[in-house]
Amino acid sequence: MAESRPPFRADHVGSLLRPAALKALRLEKEAGKASAAQLAAAEDAAIRDGVKLQEEVGLRGITDGEMRRKSWHMDFLMQLSGLTSEGKMLPVTFHGREGDRFFTRPDLRLAGKVMRPHPIFVDAFTFLQSVTTRTAKLTMPSPSMFYTQVGRANIDRLVYPDLDAFVEDLAAAYRAEIADLYAAGCRYLQLDDVSLAYLCDQDMRARQREQGEDPDAQLELSVKLIQATLRDRPRDLTVCTHLCRGNFRSSWRAQGGYQAVAETIFTRLPYDGFFLEFDDARSGDFSPLRHVPKHARVVLGLVTSKVGTLERKDDLKRRLDEASRYLPLEQLCVSPQCGFSSTVEGNDVGATQQRGKLALCVDLAQDVWGGV
Repeated sequence: MAESRPPFRADHVGSLLRPAALKALRLEKEAGKASAAQLAAAEDAAIRDGVKLQEEVGLRGITDGEMRRKSWHMDFLMQLSGLTSEGKMLPVTFHGREGDRFFTRPDLRLAGKVMRPHPIFVDAFTFLQSVTTRTAKLTMPSPSMFYTQVGRANIDRLVYPDLDAFVEDLAAAYRAEIADLYAAGCRYLQLDDVSLAYLCDQDMRARQREQGEDPDAQLELSVKLIQATLRDRPRDLTVCTHLCRGNFRSSWRAQGGYQAVAETIFTRLPYDGFFLEFDDARSGDFSPLRHVPKHARVVLGLVTSKVGTLERKDDLKRRLDEASRYLPLEQLCVSPQCGFSSTVEGNDVGATQQRGKLALCVDLAQDVWGGV
């Protein structure tokens, strides 16, 4: 049966492929050859087209495709105060079928108190809500992602001699953003988080230890951050999270099943739903779902956004049957495993293939649950 509250039986993570013209105009804007007004108008048009796509395939939860962003997380995090940079760009290695690919991010240090000097995504949400009559979903990076951009070694100990004050300040900044989003009408919020899924990868955990970070302590810090962020949130605000192992131009960073973090994230994080990737063997089996509490739903990312080949519906039904051995079918939903364009470049998937994958999720939900 169809659900009255999100996450919906057929849902999606958030980002959509950027039109080529929009990507070109963004480069012109960065080169000083186009104005901010011209870019904003192109973004508005791309969002309207993205909303139309989502509505036409039958989705009920509608995002803006993250058309205004270059990156799913940095566009938000860099607007919080306290961060400084020496201007260096740090390479981040991703792995894919075509070999390694390299994302770059700025070297960051936290040299001042974390604050939200102004609303960040509120205007973007307001526009989205104005162009759809369905449930508008806002995606933003989890507060855990802020910590992973700096790490304890790059947090000034004169500013934050211990991390308890850091947790409270960062959570307060997030609560202010969420309060403004709620006042603007947001009732469906998603906090995206790769940092927790990276803790499933034993090689990445070993590298953290080499760098002086304790992965178990990071997990505990994430729990504190998210609990403090969602403290006293409105009862009618649905908050989900998306946990994946990296998504950049169809490549990934981590691998390993959710078992390493499952009991903690499912029983201690106050989320209504969990978007989890299960599109290939990197994600492990469904057994960690046995820890999911009865109030929460899990959106199984069975449809990959990394390659264009369309999955067979009967294969997806078999996978749902496997998952239902650990979690009742009424607590399950389906979606692509990640967004189609976590960064402005996008994955190696065509627009027609993107549409087909979103439509497949809706078709599957109608077959299995009788509606979306």
